[in-house]
Amino acid sequence: MLPGRRMVLRIAAALGATAAAGLFSAGRSSTPGPPATAPPGAAGPHAARRLAPTSYRLQPMTGYTPARVRRAMPPVRQRPFLRVSGAGRSMVLTFDDGPDPRYTPDILRILREHDVPAMFFVCGEQAAESPDLLREMAGDGHVVGNHSWSHPLVTRLGPSRIREELGTTSEVIERAVGSAPLWYRAPYGAWNRHSFEIGAELGMEPLAWTVDTLDWTEPGSDTIVRRVLDGAGPGVVVLSHDAGGNRSQSVAALRAYLPELLEAGYRLTVPRR
Repeated sequence: MLPGRRMVLRIAAALGATAAAGLFSAGRSSTPGPPATAPPGAAGPHAARRLAPTSYRLQPMTGYTPARVRRAMPPVRQRPFLRVSGAGRSMVLTFDDGPDPRYTPDILRILREHDVPAMFFVCGEQAAESPDLLREMAGDGHVVGNHSWSHPLVTRLGPSRIREELGTTSEVIERAVGSAPLWYRAPYGAWNRHSFEIGAELGMEPLAWTVDTLDWTEPGSDTIVRRVLDGAGPGVVVLSHDAGGNRSQSVAALRAYLPELLEAGYRLTVPRR
């Protein structure tokens, strides 16, 4: 029988800030760029097109200013973390683009039923409209990460706009859950030097993924399940979505593959800093 959430959280919390940064392994490169498994424009929930307003995308709130930042401190990453390392048969489940009151509550309910923590990389414009869902995430032991305010292609933005996208989202998260996010993920998996530096200024580490379910294409829940189970392995970080479109297939897939992962001996965990 796998340890329950309390045991998972005790183990994770004991890692501390230094150990948490070492929990993930990142590609080593002297040139900033996207992870090798997720080239810009080819990975993420809107890979085939530029982001355009949709029915679930809300207007940015007014009156917010970017959170106060501090000078970037080393190490400033040159590539995002890609996978869990040195933690046995551990895996991480991540969900992007939310929260969405149509699908996020069901995902939270399924995770709660199995005592499994996950990471939610939220968009600020979504988070500002559903702070209760952020509080529910944090209350259940999940990690709330930063996925920018409006899901832009970061590599086309100047530093001030990147700082606004990340800083304002961090501020919304902090207001909702009481602490600023410690992890962030670039929309589309597209990173650049400025995003790494500004993320560091805001006290965040970059996290990419190992297995992309491509659930945003709505391939059918069976296909999503197969992609997760086929890609499962020690250290894997799974990318799914809880917003950005019809995510009923993602919910159904989670309900199917999660118990299979647990029965196979995988420990679903999250980083703690």
